[in-house]
Amino acid sequence: VCTREPGGTPTGEAIRGILQHDRTGEPIVAEAEVLLFAASRAQLVGRVIRPALERGAWVICDRFADSTTVYQGVGRGFGMDRMIAINAFALGGVEPDLTLLLDVDVTGGLARMRRRNAEQGVDGDRFEREAREFHERVRQGYLELAGRFPERIRRIDAAREPEAVAADIWQAVQARLPAAP
Repeated sequence: VCTREPGGTPTGEAIRGILQHDRTGEPIVAEAEVLLFAASRAQLVGRVIRPALERGAWVICDRFADSTTVYQGVGRGFGMDRMIAINAFALGGVEPDLTLLLDVDVTGGLARMRRRNAEQGVDGDRFEREAREFHERVRQGYLELAGRFPERIRRIDAAREPEAVAADIWQAVQARLPAAP
């Protein structure tokens, strides 16, 4: 099962529109931002992830709780521990077995984002428009989180050619797959 955050359900997609694309036209206060992410996550876990896991499916999610831990905990200054506690409530005991941190320096990441947006003819979303300092804090937060949870988070150097990145991703995933009988 492949899904994404925020989103992955009709409710989650509505919340995504508010969080990323300014759909209300009203600036979102930081506390509401945190709680909207948690609401989207709780809906995704309850409607998609938990049922999939209960029937024995594998779930791949583009972003998850670590994103809020870092973007809001470090980027917005709420603190990692506070975000971990909020996420725990929203997750209801569901935790990832493996998180792949595709790491690239901020200069390279912003250049990729601008190129992608130009190719697609879109403007940056609310987070992409943040100041460089915000993105620097977020990257450092991800690296700190990876150091805090090394058994789960695998850092992949994403500044390399896509084939090398894909090979490292597959190697990390294979290392977590159960051995064939």
